Parts: sequence; structure tokens; C-alpha cells
Amino acid sequence: MTKSSQHLSQGAELQADGVNFRLWAPGCETVSVVLEQDGVARPMQRQPDDFFDLLVADAGAGTLYRFQLPDGMKVPDPASRFQPQDVHGPSEVIDPNAYDWTENWNGRPWDEVVLYELHVGAFTPEGTFRAAIGKLDHLAKLGITAIEIMPISDFPGGRNWGYDGVLPYAPDSSYGRPEDLKALVEAAHTRGIAVLLDAVYNHFGPDGNYLPVFAPGFFTDRHETPWGAAVNYDGQHSKPVREFIIGNALYWIQEFHLDGLRFDAVHAIIDDGDKHVLEELAERVRASTNRPLHLLLENEDNDPALLSRRGRDPVHYTAQWNDDVHHVLHTAATHERTGYYADYEGDTDLLGRALAEGFGYQGQMMPYRGSMRGHPSAGLPPGAFVAFIQNHDQIGNRAFGERLNMIASPEAMRALAATYLLLPQTPMLFMGEEWGATSPFPFFCDFEGDLAEAVRTGRREEFSRFPEFQDPEQRDRIPDPLAPSTFEMAKLDWDAMDSRRLEHYRDLLEVRRKHIVPLLPDIGHGGSATSVGPEAVQIRWQAGASILVLAANLSAETVDFPAATGHILWTEGDATSSLGPWAVRWTLETA
Repeated sequence: MTKSSQHLSQGAELQADGVNFRLWAPGCETVSVVLEQDGVARPMQRQPDDFFDLLVADAGAGTLYRFQLPDGMKVPDPASRFQPQDVHGPSEVIDPNAYDWTENWNGRPWDEVVLYELHVGAFTPEGTFRAAIGKLDHLAKLGITAIEIMPISDFPGGRNWGYDGVLPYAPDSSYGRPEDLKALVEAAHTRGIAVLLDAVYNHFGPDGNYLPVFAPGFFTDRHETPWGAAVNYDGQHSKPVREFIIGNALYWIQEFHLDGLRFDAVHAIIDDGDKHVLEELAERVRASTNRPLHLLLENEDNDPALLSRRGRDPVHYTAQWNDDVHHVLHTAATHERTGYYADYEGDTDLLGRALAEGFGYQGQMMPYRGSMRGHPSAGLPPGAFVAFIQNHDQIGNRAFGERLNMIASPEAMRALAATYLLLPQTPMLFMGEEWGATSPFPFFCDFEGDLAEAVRTGRREEFSRFPEFQDPEQRDRIPDPLAPSTFEMAKLDWDAMDSRRLEHYRDLLEVRRKHIVPLLPDIGHGGSATSVGPEAVQIRWQAGASILVLAANLSAETVDFPAATGHILWTEGDATSSLGPWAVRWTLETA
């Protein structure tokens, strides 16, 4: 049996003579631990650093427990490894070494990665970790080499996107137990598929977060986020907070053998201290393993600083989700101008820059934000960016959660796939995209009472500023995020595959594996883009003694392009001398 447990700064740790319970509670004079088996409140010993400890001989793996505060309130362990009765129930002592790992996994180099984002609850009819194992062969045959799982930290209720988690160490019980997640990871590794997890360290959800009650210093009103008070990474009492969060990242990598993490909205992780928590986290997590480790960012600010390289290796973070590539490709296919899409639609220079250099906005004024956005990124290798045409946000933030293939033509979808799947940037599919899934992916959650009504009302008010939803009757058509039916409609229908589209994706990913991946070590920086016509670009990347060339006409008109020279890797549409509507051509030239 391979032992792979992570020592936690607090929580329940199995010892030879019982379980040691530990809680940071600077807001309390006394704390007790209560075992569900007998209901006895056992006073814990307060340490000088505001931690409370107690070794309980009567406890072991499977013991249910809570912490009791001075006023008698009982709360779950903020470092709980499992919550069998949801966020307000007791925590369960877990033996992290009970799972018998048998794998011999050395990881996946980043150059080989093709990501596949999935939501555990909507990926299969059963919506569990174990059920997801049954779909891994499909992904392996497709050419997927890494899955990126949307957040799974325990959230209230039985359905949620995952960004309302409140217990970061506990996989949500609606998906299964911790050992079920480990089985999914091991099964993926057996098929050569790496596993990454979406981690949310910029806020905690609104229901079930008890930290402010006993550790008010965990949050601070010195910084504001879209979700309220910020996590305290830089003020008084911030050291235990930083340790709790960094320890969580280490926990996923070590106890669950994960291959990386994606960090949600890091622009909202505010830290004015000497060393930003994101830097310390990356340094410590990278030092914890010799396997290839992939740390990804979502960062609206388009800041390349965290993506810097030492040679070809990331100093801190491997890559960033490239929203700009999504936006230029989406608007080319749909011509939508709602919201931030107005800043992208019809801008061919922006299209070329995002495909060639990563960020589209590199210091230019972005009208939607009302400010300058981004910094130059051409000096970074293309692998520092994750390219996609769909993800949970870009689908689910639409009122009805429509996928791109429901609003763009089949010709446009094929051209976009041929563009981004062969791009030197790292591609990411959203679950079901490969076969043209038509099931929507609307926002859903499972709150109760006033909070549920506030979310329901807020969702509809959010869209009231759009012209098409000025009419209250139109707003009432927006799916109710609290309704079980909204979650059910998000589930993939595995019996509705478009086999032609699936084969198209498989063929493209095979070309990527054979011809693009071997070039990536020699593409050390962004390419050069030339506008050939409206929404038509040619991009050249130097790859050692070769030049990779993309000619893409992402418009409905024929455009004259320079004649192709060298070896043709892929053509989409009419890509002869001129490029017809929605035509794409990839070639490899000798420098």
C-alpha cells in the first residue's frame, strides 16, 4: 500500500493512539470536540497560537464529530476530509492511507496535454466519481490526455457548479466518498490521462461557511471582492489563513495524486504582503513532487508576470485560460455584440494577436471595462495559454446556457475546431463538445429559503439590462437556477452523439499528436500575425528549422491568401489557392 497523506495544519489526524483534533479559533476562549457516538463535549487545550488541540483515544476512522463553541453552537471541521451529511452536518474522520494505490504514474508533460473540462454531476447520468470512470475510455480514444474537474469542495445541497464551496478539503458527498475520487484519479492515470482540479481560493460560498464565527480574522474588509469581504492573505492573523489554503493545494496533489490545479479568478486574490500567496503556493506545491505539475490560472487582468519561464519551465504557473481566444473565435462565428463581445467582434487585429501571442488585450483600452487591460505576452511560449471555444462560464453565463453549436453554423464550428485544436496553445474542450452535445449548461445550485430567492431574483435581474430581456415575460423564461430540472437538463445525453463531429475531433487531435506536439519544444515565443482580410489571418510560428503556418478565413466570404508552401497538415473547407468561407489551412514550411 502506497502511503500518500498530507499533514494538515488543522483538522482530524489519525494517530497510533487515537485521533488528534486541531482547530484554529482565535475568536473563542474555549472549544470542545463532540463525537456523535456519545454526544460528550470534550474540552480542547488552547495553545499560544490560538489553536485548540485534543487527542481522543475513543475516536478512529469513521468517527463523526463536530466542534462546540462557547455558546454551545456546534460546527463542522473547516478542514474536514468528508461531510457525509452535507455542510451543516458532522465531519467524518478519514484515514487518508486506507486507499490502496497500485499505480505507477509519472505524469504527463505539458506539451502533450489536451484538456477536457467536466462537471462530475453532469458528466454522467449518475453524476458520481465512480460513474465517470466508465467514460474514460471514450476520452482516451478521443485523444484527451488530461481532465480538468470543476470544483468539488463541499457545497450546500445536492447540486452546484462548485463555486459555492465552503469546506475546501471535503469532496462533496453527492459525488461519492474520498476513496471514490482516488479511484477515478487512478483509473484516469491507467489510461494515460492526467487529472487537474479547479480550486477556489478567492471566496467561500454563502451557506455553510462557519469560519467567521470562530475565526473572524480569516476574512478582511480591507479588500473587497465581487463576493464580499476578501480572504485575509496579508493582514493580522494571515499566517494560519495562508497555511490553510496552501495546505489545501498540497493536500489535493499529495493525497489524491492530482497532476495539477486550476485557480479560479486569481485577480480577486488580493495580497499586499511581501510575497504574494500565489507565489508562495506555487513554490511550495512544485517543491512537493517530482512529477510534472500543471498549475493553471484564470486571470481577467491578462498579467503575464505569473507565467514567466526559467528556460522552458514555468517559474510559478504553467498557463492561463485564454478568454481572449475564446472571445475572438466566438464573435467570428456568431457576430454577437452583447456585453464584452462588442470589444472583440469584427476586430481582425485582435483575432490575429490572440491566436499568435496569447493575450488579445496587451495594454489597450477595453471599453467594456472602461480601463486599459493586459500586458505584452508575445515573449511567452504558446503553451502558457489554454485555448478553448467553450467552457462552463462562457456557456453557463448565457441566460439559457446554450452551447456554441446551437448558435453557430456547422461550417463555423468545424473551422473553429480546426483552428484551436491545432493551435500551439494548449487546447481545452468542454464536456460533450466533441460530439456536438446540444444539452445546455445553465447555472444551477441548491440553496434554500431567502438565499434561494435572492439567487433566483438576482439571476433574472442580471439579464434585465440586455435588450432582449427588457420584457419581464422574457426574463421569466430564464431557467430557474434552483429547480432540479435545470440541473437535469445540464446532464450529457450520451445517446445523442454526432458521430461525424466526433470523428472530426478525433482526426484533428491525432494530427495534433503527430505533427504539432513535436514542434512545441522549439516554439519559444509567440508567432507573427498578418491580417489578410476581415476576420481572415495568417500566422507564422518559428519552430527550430521549421515554420508552422496557420491560414484561417473565419468569415462567410472568400478571401485571397498567399499560396501554400511546404507540407500541408490539415485543410478545412475550400482551402486551395484562395480560402473559401470558413476555410482553414495548416502547413509546415522549412525555414
